[in-house]
Amino acid sequence: MKYLLTTGMLCLPFFLFSQTAAKNVPDEIPAKSFFNKDLRINLNESGSQYFRFVFLNQTWVRLNESNPGTTVFGNPKNQTLDFGLRRTRIQMYGQVTDRVFLYMQFGMNNFNRTAAYQANAPAGITQNRKIAAFFHDAVGEYDLWRRGEQFVRIGGGLTVVNGLSRFSQPSVGSIMTTDVPVFAQATVDQIDQFDRKLSIYSRGQVGKFNYRVGVADMFPIETNGAATAGISEHSVFTSSRLAKSFQGMLIYNFWDTEDNTTPGYMTGTYLGKRRVLNLEAGVISQKNATWRKAGADTVYHDMLLWSVAAFLDKPIRESNGAALSAYFGYYGTSYGKGYLRFNGIMNPATGTGKPLAGAGGTHGNAFPMFGNGSVVYTQAGYKFRDDLLGSQGTLMPYVSWQSADYDRISGRMNVWNAGLNWLVNGHKGKWSLNYESRPYFANEAGDGPSLQKKGRKSAVVLQYQISI
Repeated sequence: MKYLLTTGMLCLPFFLFSQTAAKNVPDEIPAKSFFNKDLRINLNESGSQYFRFVFLNQTWVRLNESNPGTTVFGNPKNQTLDFGLRRTRIQMYGQVTDRVFLYMQFGMNNFNRTAAYQANAPAGITQNRKIAAFFHDAVGEYDLWRRGEQFVRIGGGLTVVNGLSRFSQPSVGSIMTTDVPVFAQATVDQIDQFDRKLSIYSRGQVGKFNYRVGVADMFPIETNGAATAGISEHSVFTSSRLAKSFQGMLIYNFWDTEDNTTPGYMTGTYLGKRRVLNLEAGVISQKNATWRKAGADTVYHDMLLWSVAAFLDKPIRESNGAALSAYFGYYGTSYGKGYLRFNGIMNPATGTGKPLAGAGGTHGNAFPMFGNGSVVYTQAGYKFRDDLLGSQGTLMPYVSWQSADYDRISGRMNVWNAGLNWLVNGHKGKWSLNYESRPYFANEAGDGPSLQKKGRKSAVVLQYQISI
């Protein structure tokens, strides 16, 4: 209760005294508000060649109910209140010649007070709170063919261009929910660099079809900065036979085409500024991606991840800006028998006194985010008219549901989120309040090989996002 009161007292001044901003308008329409102007350098007189800078910061205030046994710096904690930076990014990109596009992104993620903590650091090694920022993307593209909005490009570098789904390559500054469904970033920080891969690819818009195909040179699991999981009866990413990953995605646009400016990144919601209805299908495959022990034998498994989905984002009343956004997707996640990975976003805890057999990282806000099996994910939201709050913008409530059927979980695992966006200036200045309900698990005699759900925990997150 004291955390709730403290959080309320901290947040109230921001809601009451948030600076008034102009109503949301499309980026391409000039406006007096600074927040609707690009930070760009024109490289020719017409502005068709340019270089642009974008800054994004997402600050979190979070109250979390801890999973059983959770400790923070060695102390048991039933709940935590923490502050952090979910994402801090600088994007630099532009059309530097008629055919050449350059995109770079630099920043850091998940920075809170536990970010640099190592529970079992070697003697004499101190913790380092200066978490290094890094290049998320560094990619160049070349136009092979272009006619209006139709184009075919080839590209290469460190990139998010991906084959699985739109949420495997999300434009995080424009997502509708407070956070993305991270399970769709299927190999994040295991054999990739925060969802990015060293890839060569082609992407394009041809008629009603948008496509992307590519091959990626995956990173070895040993370089992800965490202790490598030992081989056991459950599949984990292999330490040998490292193979290339092949990926492809095909999207059919019934109505408007989507924004294809930056390499790969897909908009979360256009807030009614476009009329979009898509059918989408994607796949990622990698030979001998995981391994496990079967008696005295070592068994290798190919990884095959695929999805089919529908996406809708459209104005309901173009006269006042009211809009609807919705998504439904089915994901097949074949990593290898018994693969299961717990993950907690910007985990506010550091350890547990009640570890689960055959699972790691189960403390704090973690749940089985990735697993061998299948996932259904859906979300929906409604944006009210632009001037609902007068000069203070408008509101957009939403709900989301992730339902997973993993072979090491008894029954389906359901994670619910419900939230409210206060769009002071569209995505460029917005507050988001999110409630999450997730399951927790325990080992008990008689459970057998599957993990059993024992109850539910929740978290409340307040996010303030600003971008220019």
